[in-house]
Amino acid sequence: MRVIDMTAPGGPEVLQMAERPQPQVHPYEVLIEVAAAGVNRPDCAQRQGSYPPPPGASDILGLEVAGTVVACGEKVSRWKIGDKVCALISGGGYAEYVAAPEGQCLPVPHSLDMIQAAALPETFFTVWTNVFESGHLKKGERILIHGGSGGIGTTAIQLAREFGAEVFTTAGKKESVKALRDIGAKHVILYKNEDFVKVIKQETQEKGVDVILDMVGGDYFIRNVEALAYLGRLVQIATLHGTKAEIDLRKVMMKRLTITGSTLRARSVEEKTRIAQALEKNVWPLLNAGKLKPVIFKTFSLNEAREAHELMESSAHTGKIVLVVKN
Repeated sequence: MRVIDMTAPGGPEVLQMAERPQPQVHPYEVLIEVAAAGVNRPDCAQRQGSYPPPPGASDILGLEVAGTVVACGEKVSRWKIGDKVCALISGGGYAEYVAAPEGQCLPVPHSLDMIQAAALPETFFTVWTNVFESGHLKKGERILIHGGSGGIGTTAIQLAREFGAEVFTTAGKKESVKALRDIGAKHVILYKNEDFVKVIKQETQEKGVDVILDMVGGDYFIRNVEALAYLGRLVQIATLHGTKAEIDLRKVMMKRLTITGSTLRARSVEEKTRIAQALEKNVWPLLNAGKLKPVIFKTFSLNEAREAHELMESSAHTGKIVLVVKN
């Protein structure tokens, strides 16, 4: 099969087309003929050498795909050959075929095509477990979503809207403002020109927001604490500005804040299966009804993976970037 391989850790130029054997399926796995694969920032981190795959995972980039089941392990019970699925995987998505645990597969929603379906798993799994399970976002609460223009951001905005929250988000470019408002952000803060803490305090009569989803870290940590309301929850999912920060713990204590965080890739198959089941119950009906859909910014062919990574790292996109593997 054709795959995107790496000559060595480095910039986008290290990505190249190669050939490898098709993966063998284990008893509880399905083999998917990949139609499309999502591109995510963790792919860029792995390419740079700072985010190695967990033990046993494929070293091929790619954490989410959509395609057709072409083989099933002997103990697979739900899926059959010919089923259209999207899947969260621990690696191997930039390829014509990938093996995926059956519990990490979900049916392609009725309202979406394969390209759109490939843009679902990584962001929807991440947002559901962090915003709604760890962050406990409830109807009528306020949430600040940093990085609203990315795949995580556009997903979180839509889900928070559908579950009745008031959405604040930060963005880096004016061109994103209308698009983010159109999908449910009530307040779009251009962080290069505005202080998000000041804007939130003004818009909430000094109360702050109930939940913050942050992938920035570093110097944002103390500012996030300032922007949180009493009993607020900060959920950390990445550290683009660095892994270290200082905080006056008295502010955490006085506001009775909850500070948590997580990663997704290293979780067990059992945990990911449970998240998939929660998504199918709570979110897939919204997708099937056309109330939600991923924002696709641009597609590239598999052999244009380098260009896809260049776009991802430029931060010039609003929404998801997808590799089309099979037309």
